Amino acid sequence: MSGRMPSRVVAMFAAMSSRLVPMFGAMSSRLLAMLAAVFAAGLALLTPLGSAAQTAAAAPGCPPAAVPLDPDRFREGMRRAEDHGFLWRVAKDGRTSYLYGTIHAAKPAWMFPGPRTLAAFESSEVLALELDLLDADVRDRLAKAAAARPDERLPAALDARIERRMAAECVTGAPWRAFAPEFQVATLAVLAARREGLDPSYGIDLVLALIARDFGKATASLETPEAQINALRMPTHAATIEFVTASLDELDANRSAPMLARLANAWTDGNLAELEGYEGWCDCLGSAAERAAEKRLVADRNPLLAQAFDALHGGGRSVFAAVGSLHMIGPGGLPALLRQRGYAVEPVRFSR
Repeated sequence: MSGRMPSRVVAMFAAMSSRLVPMFGAMSSRLLAMLAAVFAAGLALLTPLGSAAQTAAAAPGCPPAAVPLDPDRFREGMRRAEDHGFLWRVAKDGRTSYLYGTIHAAKPAWMFPGPRTLAAFESSEVLALELDLLDADVRDRLAKAAAARPDERLPAALDARIERRMAAECVTGAPWRAFAPEFQVATLAVLAARREGLDPSYGIDLVLALIARDFGKATASLETPEAQINALRMPTHAATIEFVTASLDELDANRSAPMLARLANAWTDGNLAELEGYEGWCDCLGSAAERAAEKRLVADRNPLLAQAFDALHGGGRSVFAAVGSLHMIGPGGLPALLRQRGYAVEPVRFSR
């Protein structure tokens, strides 16, 4: 496994990674920034933006363009891969499965699974993701669910601000007009993180999905595209306008990308205590609206994720579930919810 990467898989990765751009939603961009790095896998959409971003990134002042994966880079990356993130071994009914807490805006070296992560992945029969984006039906449904609606038009001044921010982030705004406004500005938070060295093209979830296919491993989505998009849309048009305005204000003040960077550092260091304490340092849950958005985006989804995981494991197959890390923490996180369902749950410690 670690010594090869078939050319057809590399070609597939290069084609996909150049066109996949994550999109996120929340009530403020500080909350958005915290959720963005762990929410991407279920929200990436196939658009023309990737190629536009690659071209524009060569301009002065733009962040470096993501480097496409090729067989040599894959072999070298796997040879040097280190374990990052958070891994739990979960057992029930004589079968062992795994929970893996991921992040999706990352640095190039982080997209390769380290030795212990890879061993857990290879020992499992099914790779479960929030959404399997290599499934064409999932991608089509996701794009349809996130499409802009006629009643979602923004005031001209806000549209102009989005265009300016897209230009500042070295991408063309035109392809994004087809999508809901909250997804346009949420994407900007992720693109801004490229200036912190974090790029959505380097998420480990897509690499795991490609490897699973090459080895004939089954894959599954733990959620539906419609459910994810419904969790992200603002409840009213007025709330959307408020969200877009506040998010642009915070992006202009450069307050979003540093939050992603701190979350990314906690992930790569395996610092679970830092992650569990994010509510105390993110400055993103101060209002009732922000707390309600966080509940909708994380806490309310966790029981459904646990139920879907339990159905796969209970169906007789071992599962490697790669899910955003914020879904793993606290009494409502997936490890705790699986304990409540009768699983034996223990962390897998990585060498640091």
